[in-house]
Amino acid sequence: MPSMKKHTVRDPVPPHADAAAVRHDVRRALALIGGKWKLEILWLLNQRMHRFNELRRAIPGVTQHMLTAQLREMEADGFVERTVYAEVPPRVEYRITDEALKLRSVFDAIIQWASARRNHKQGDRSAELSARTAPVIQRRR
Repeated sequence: MPSMKKHTVRDPVPPHADAAAVRHDVRRALALIGGKWKLEILWLLNQRMHRFNELRRAIPGVTQHMLTAQLREMEADGFVERTVYAEVPPRVEYRITDEALKLRSVFDAIIQWASARRNHKQGDRSAELSARTAPVIQRRR
């Protein structure tokens, strides 16, 4: 039987850390980036500056109301910078802040995980398809 030490994940939280404080920090972090659209908005803004309607067109299914609410929350949290130009019609641009750019490693990890998951699922589907389309040999009685 293999040793459990090889399979044990080391906890990144120092042993002296207060578990309640760590749990509070994790909940706060998840609240900042949680929500149906926030990660997708941040991912788009990580690529370049976007105007409001560009974001709305780039995110299928998001309503104008929800996009506005999510952008306002992220602006209040310091993740998004909003610039309004005094033009007619008004032009509003959104940029990711330096604080939000610190999440780049999180985005990289999510993309890597999603890619591995997609490849794994494609492998499962290929095997399933092969099993279904394999010639069936029937025995004669």
